[in-house]
Amino acid sequence: MNDSNNPMDSFATRIGFILVSAGCAIGIGNVWKFPYLCGQFGGAAFILIYLFFLLIMGIPVMICEFGIGRGSRRSAARSFDILEPKGTRWHHFKWISIIGCYMLMMYYTTVTGWMLYYCYLHFIGTFVGAAPKTVVATFGAMLQSPRTMGFWMILACLFGFVVCFFGIQNGVERITKFMMVLLLGLMVILAVHSLFLEGAEAGIRFYLVPNIDALAKIGWGNVIFAAMSQAFFTLSIGMGGMAIFGSYLDKKRSLAGESVSIVLLDTCVALMAGLIVIPSCFAFGVEPDAGPGLVFITLPNIFTQMAGGRIWGSLFFLFLFCAALSTIVGVFENIVSFWMDLFGWKRTKAVGINILLITVLSIPCILGFSVWSG
Repeated sequence: MNDSNNPMDSFATRIGFILVSAGCAIGIGNVWKFPYLCGQFGGAAFILIYLFFLLIMGIPVMICEFGIGRGSRRSAARSFDILEPKGTRWHHFKWISIIGCYMLMMYYTTVTGWMLYYCYLHFIGTFVGAAPKTVVATFGAMLQSPRTMGFWMILACLFGFVVCFFGIQNGVERITKFMMVLLLGLMVILAVHSLFLEGAEAGIRFYLVPNIDALAKIGWGNVIFAAMSQAFFTLSIGMGGMAIFGSYLDKKRSLAGESVSIVLLDTCVALMAGLIVIPSCFAFGVEPDAGPGLVFITLPNIFTQMAGGRIWGSLFFLFLFCAALSTIVGVFENIVSFWMDLFGWKRTKAVGINILLITVLSIPCILGFSVWSG
């Protein structure tokens, strides 16, 4: 196990680097947010604008982050100190990076816990034969229970930090590769099932055939802003999250080539997630623009109507959890490496302190959904 982020730290294989970096990018933005944004902002037409922003903004920013990491061979804690010209103050940006990582994890761990909890609920048959009111009440009961949300949030944190504890090759690379293979396999199974549902044709048409007239009704400004925001959110760029993986990247590799590969994989997951969700909604006469409640209220209602819905629901939320956990592992590795670089801590110390810190920082999010919600 490597106890510091140094030039000797690296991934064992190129596919390991791509899958881990893509895993950090692939998360809630792909599998939860992207489908309901498609439903809200016009389906295929929104996707075209989203792809445009990935091309002109997402890929260049990712190349920059990888370049900073590989050029310095350090995390954001030291990368700017090494690369900046003398007398400049670029090193202050490291604090923006680490604060951004903590702020993301303050709510991301909570929502990841929701997904694991719903996988458990489907697995034990909670929603079998449940009425729509029961599904809504179950989601409401979870939000009003800080104990329930806290338990599953802590479990999500432990999963993420245990992976980071074992280092880059033995932990982050090995486990994330397994999760990504599982994630992609679940996606294919769920997408094929969704496409062959009776009545899914209208959803496929909405998702794949652009309707420019619909954009005018929604408002071009709203659609463009949503697509641009999603392009940044889905790639986990703009806070130094990708720089740490660039620091482990072999100098023989092309930054542009690796960035394109990661963006393509990330985009495929997002598009497949929409292909799972939107045809299912049309097949069961449900509008796909239900917003954040689409996953936790609308889809469980759909699963109750499906043959074998208990199994499909369990697989779907396992898929969501794997996607979210891959991002948690990536951001946790960034946080752990930051403090290892800054203070020379061993990996075990950085992991132990941050388990406690992120658990405490996540509590306001849990209370905000429950006792502080009014």
